Amino acid sequence: MANFVHLHVHSEFSLLDGLGKLDQLINRTKELGMDTLAITDHGAMYGSFKFYLKAKAAGIKPIIGVETYVARRSRFDKEGKIDTDPYHLVLLAKNEVGYRNLLKLVTQAHLEGYYYKPRIDWDLLKDHHEGLIAFSSCLAGQVPQLLMQDKLKEAEEVASKYAELFGPDHYYIELQKHPNIPEIEETNKKLVALSRKLGLPLVATNDVHYVNADDAEAQEILLCVQTQRTIVEKNRPLSMMSSPDFYLRSPEEMTELFMQYPEAIENTVKIAAMCDITLSVGKWILPKFPVPNDDKPEVYLRALVEERLPNRYKNVTDEIKERINYELDIITKKGYATYFLIVSDFVNWAKSQKIGVGPGRGSAAGSVVSYILGITGIDPLFFHLPFERFLNPMRPSPPDIDLDFADDRRDEVIAYVTQRYGDDKVAQIITFGTMEARGAVRDAGRALGMPYAQPDRISKMIPPGAQGAGMTIDRAIEISPELSAAYRAEPETKRLLDVARKLEGVARHASVHAAGVVIADKPLVEYTPLQRESKGDRVVTQYDMYTVGEDGVGLLKMDFLGLRNLTIMAAALKFLEQTKNLAIDLYSLPLTDKKTFEMLAIGETTGVFQLESAGMRRYIKELKPTTIYDLMAMVALFRPGPMQVIPQYIARKNNPKSITYPDPRLADVLKQSYGLICYQDDVLLTAITLAGYSWGDADKLRKAVGKKIPSEMKKQQEKFIQGCVKNGMTQSKAEEVFHLIEPFAGYGFNKAHAACYAVIAYQTAYLKANYPVEYMTAVLTAESRANTGDTRDEKIAMIVAECKRTGITLLPPDINKSDIEFSIEDGKVRFGLSAIKNVGEAAIESILKTRVSDGVFTSFTDFLRRVDVSKVNKKTLESLIRTGAMDAFGSRAAILSTLETKLAQVHKDRKAASLGQTGLFDVGDPKEAAHHDHLPNIPELTSQELLAFEKQLLGFYLTAHPLEKVMERFSTMDSVTPIAQVTEERVGDRVQTVGMVAQVKKIVTRNGGSEMAFIRLEDLSGNIEVVIFPKIYARTSQVWVRDAVVMIAGKVDQKDDRLVLLADEVRPVDTRSTLA
Repeated sequence: MANFVHLHVHSEFSLLDGLGKLDQLINRTKELGMDTLAITDHGAMYGSFKFYLKAKAAGIKPIIGVETYVARRSRFDKEGKIDTDPYHLVLLAKNEVGYRNLLKLVTQAHLEGYYYKPRIDWDLLKDHHEGLIAFSSCLAGQVPQLLMQDKLKEAEEVASKYAELFGPDHYYIELQKHPNIPEIEETNKKLVALSRKLGLPLVATNDVHYVNADDAEAQEILLCVQTQRTIVEKNRPLSMMSSPDFYLRSPEEMTELFMQYPEAIENTVKIAAMCDITLSVGKWILPKFPVPNDDKPEVYLRALVEERLPNRYKNVTDEIKERINYELDIITKKGYATYFLIVSDFVNWAKSQKIGVGPGRGSAAGSVVSYILGITGIDPLFFHLPFERFLNPMRPSPPDIDLDFADDRRDEVIAYVTQRYGDDKVAQIITFGTMEARGAVRDAGRALGMPYAQPDRISKMIPPGAQGAGMTIDRAIEISPELSAAYRAEPETKRLLDVARKLEGVARHASVHAAGVVIADKPLVEYTPLQRESKGDRVVTQYDMYTVGEDGVGLLKMDFLGLRNLTIMAAALKFLEQTKNLAIDLYSLPLTDKKTFEMLAIGETTGVFQLESAGMRRYIKELKPTTIYDLMAMVALFRPGPMQVIPQYIARKNNPKSITYPDPRLADVLKQSYGLICYQDDVLLTAITLAGYSWGDADKLRKAVGKKIPSEMKKQQEKFIQGCVKNGMTQSKAEEVFHLIEPFAGYGFNKAHAACYAVIAYQTAYLKANYPVEYMTAVLTAESRANTGDTRDEKIAMIVAECKRTGITLLPPDINKSDIEFSIEDGKVRFGLSAIKNVGEAAIESILKTRVSDGVFTSFTDFLRRVDVSKVNKKTLESLIRTGAMDAFGSRAAILSTLETKLAQVHKDRKAASLGQTGLFDVGDPKEAAHHDHLPNIPELTSQELLAFEKQLLGFYLTAHPLEKVMERFSTMDSVTPIAQVTEERVGDRVQTVGMVAQVKKIVTRNGGSEMAFIRLEDLSGNIEVVIFPKIYARTSQVWVRDAVVMIAGKVDQKDDRLVLLADEVRPVDTRSTLA
């Protein structure tokens, strides 16, 4: 052991207050000749278990600690100015007992004591101090604070109190040396005097916040990101720049710094020797499942399979029996019966509540047992899915069943699981957003005080990552000539990128994982620290999904994913029950429906799961699918890498004579895909069939190729080729086959996943082909709920266009017929009141409640008399009138002209009624008075005005589109390309299109100060961004106003994963004759 150990160290998990990544801290510790390291992040243990694993793997002894925040009073006191600035206290886990106490302290600090910071208090320390070693901490500690205020007696009392609580040699007076911080030296003298007087030991630390001395500027930038300040500002609320020495110093540096107090150095080694924890890693911990009659889980699982078998297979063959027994033997021997029972329980509960559940995800659908239990929804024997891809005797890790639920009801399933196992045993999982390349550049630029445009320009030069691998700044400089030139030629850019490099990959913030949930056998705090989500009440683990699951802590981790298409199908089925009294079981649908495949063959795939992108639509039209297997292949192949196989697949389907196999022995393996490798399973079965791999070896091949580690790839290639040669293949042919399977091992879908998603694609296509009104109403409802702002408007506009194109009639909102959301009325789709902007929930509730209780509204006056006009206010009324919801009562112009008068009269009458006086509606027959509006006879608004209101208040054109008549002039012109046909396949092509200007964003270029513009152009089929460069803009500046119709020609380009049109020719289109 070295003569010094760092015991006060902050990693990147002191979010935005620590720069050191765990690997870098550990590697630097080794380089400096030290064999032990502690991590003491601020108030949380986010990285503790991960640090433990990494340190152990590197041969470094890990010490787990926390720099806690201690409330000045009780953790329950939360009063401004008094309780906002807690003390610091460093705690180290001496053993497993201490580690468990740290979990509890940190959890309670977050769940009970959080007030600006997560705070513990003296009461918690009294309950959970065993197995912990404490330091008085930095200048923010209670003892140093009191000494700095010359409250010597009080400081002694506090120190004595801590020493008595933690016990002899378990409470240390902490010394730090940062020469540029004058208060430290003076406080150190007082701390040493106090330690001598009370007989308390000293310990030396460097309060490490970054790894190397030259990281000081990047650390300061990080603090600026946290406090939303710039480095050029003086008197920043948080700064370390004046003393750039909070790095991982060498033992020699620390010894020299503390020559005066050698015992403070020696005690670091002594403390490190006292700390020794061994945590359980990778041992799967399952919750207890309540089995009837106290049966063993294995016995009950087999009984359930036998009970439910007839629901899945009417004719139970020997093949089915053998498969069931084979799977159950492996499940039982591996000890996974409880896991299957747990998953089966909540999946079947969800189905009983009519919550949409997907057919499965990933390899779990390869299990017949899962299918019989109702966990998955596709028959693995029909789809020829191997069980071993999911679970085999040689697989070291537990199975992983991920599940899709309707995204609007997923939380109900999580609530059921929470209620079933206890709210202290179930939590969602944390995830950490990191500073990726582009974000790091933008963050660094803001903190450096640069104008927005400068880092924005540089960040846009960084290409996007490919095939799941994120782009790094180093890699971007290497492959982007533009960025490389800027880095070399512009000093400011070099500084920006050098700082951003150090921020890149650092944890920036915590949030809730989109799907991950953990379930434990006892309170989760025994295994992981907990906290609340940043905005809300949900409790989440502090350990992320990579740490809390089977490879780390060992808890049962489930992914409850929300899938909108399941929500859409559930809504469509509900509409079918309401309108046609038709109950459809999606999993009993014939997979050979002629109408469905005919629709797909002509590319009618808008709203169809996985098949609606322009590229996929083109391939589907060429393929003309006739079986579910065709959809499986397309779902699997339409992704980077495997996509190059699609043309071959189409050619072989259309010409069976062209089918060949890489080796005759693969005929059974590749028969379904016309002799082509389409799935990961094909790769594994190829290795097993040709190279003699076991399933265990095949799994290693998949992981090695997926991780792309050159040394592992080389080993696997050699093993594969040797195996093939041994089994009678030539060396050159073996090499050829390996290069054939390589792309699929890394990026191919597994076959079961492709089958599941093909089934969802088919189900959505079936509903659209056979029940288009119900299905598209469901699509409109789901997309309207799930999106907001411009995204919502664009999505709904696209679906509206599709409905019109396919002959579905859309009815505008109607005050007497509309529901909250979309509804079906005589085979037509009626827009709901919630589709109208400025019409809120309270107003809709008042309208519908009144209409249900007292009948339809007979006039505008009747409407005003009966609804609550404090909720249905003037702005709401204007929106309802302008979108046509009140058309049954008269023209929009007439109703708008009387609105203020009538509304004022209603308010006046309500006030009079409250005072016991009579009002307008008390004269004569009030019902008769309400039936007649006596509207003025004035001209209606123009068609242009009416459409403008639709666009403004619905977000899109509903009853008509200003472009419809214009586009008739261009519909027969081959030279004009609809925007929907400007796809990725057209990148680099020059196209000409006609559309309406929807948005205009003008900017001034940095070099030259010239004006240019970014335009959002829309036609009846879609929209696209158009870039108008300065030369073109100078000639056409007067053209760029909203709603102008233009013809634009230019080159199709792709920026940041989106298509843009780079205009080189612009012509205004005369619309006067068509819009009159």
